[in-house]
Amino acid sequence: MTQNFSSHLLQRAVDEVSCLPGIGRKTALRLVLHLLRQDARVTSTLTEALSVLRNEVKYCRMCHNISDTDICEICANPKRDASTLCVVENIQDVMAIESTNLYRGLYHLLGGVISPMDGIGPSNLHIQSLVERVMAGGVSEIILALSPTMEGDTTNYFIYRRLSQLSQTTTLTEGRCEEEQFTLPRITIIARGVAQNDELQHTDEATLGRALAGRIPFNV
Repeated sequence: MTQNFSSHLLQRAVDEVSCLPGIGRKTALRLVLHLLRQDARVTSTLTEALSVLRNEVKYCRMCHNISDTDICEICANPKRDASTLCVVENIQDVMAIESTNLYRGLYHLLGGVISPMDGIGPSNLHIQSLVERVMAGGVSEIILALSPTMEGDTTNYFIYRRLSQLSQTTTLTEGRCEEEQFTLPRITIIARGVAQNDELQHTDEATLGRALAGRIPFNV
């Protein structure tokens, strides 16, 4: 339905807000009108926060997480287990895992997953920096915690193959080619199975198959 605006300023604001993911024009109009009804300081505070975020936000040079400093709080925390790396897609995944209060290792954010349909290849992700972190030593386990989708599984496989190539590297020393043995860290993947309170008849074949393959001893 075409919306007739009495103000070009209002229309422009609605157009910009509706560009946000998950925000339609009706919702955008409701949000804009809400801001108009608020005190001017509310709008000024919001625009200032967004401007500061856009201009001053940093990305951790170790894990690529969004940060206020060059090294994020997680990577800078000496109480975290630096020998364990959890590979995730984005900051939302980090926040989800952190909310469990069960993981004490470090993270590596890829910035997405391999998706040829969207024009995203390995070179568009932070895979090379992951390889460099592993080659630097000190990592004993890499946890692949990507979403169980076709794109996530493709990315998992690519990372596994890429890291497996590190088990034997060739270096040039004084004009001679020498092969160095590299101890590959243990590569694991988060468990996949039937969710709590789900009925088997409503579970897809792939998930049910993984649950059966990854079955564990029954403990009372």
